[in-house]
Amino acid sequence: MIVIAGTARVLPKHRETAIEAARIMVEASRAEPGCRRYRFSTDLDDPNLVHVFEEWDSAEALEVHFATPHMAEFQTALGATLDGAPEITRFEVTVAGPLFG
Repeated sequence: MIVIAGTARVLPKHRETAIEAARIMVEASRAEPGCRRYRFSTDLDDPNLVHVFEEWDSAEALEVHFATPHMAEFQTALGATLDGAPEITRFEVTVAGPLFG
């Protein structure tokens, strides 16, 4: 399993544009084969800090995702809304389970 986790800071004046682009991206990405989870959320302390969390079945599924038209559209739409570069990390997970139990 591949996990993607990160943050991006959006410019306050473009926050609604960024949120709408993220909503479109979530809907399209969740429909892709191999996508287990795909979500954006805003930070509780800073509404202009957006968190991303994704889970993919495989590296191959993620590569297909990167090549989709909705990914290209999202990157174009998001470009002018960001305040700096996003910080995103890719994790390759071999074992996962509940925290307790």
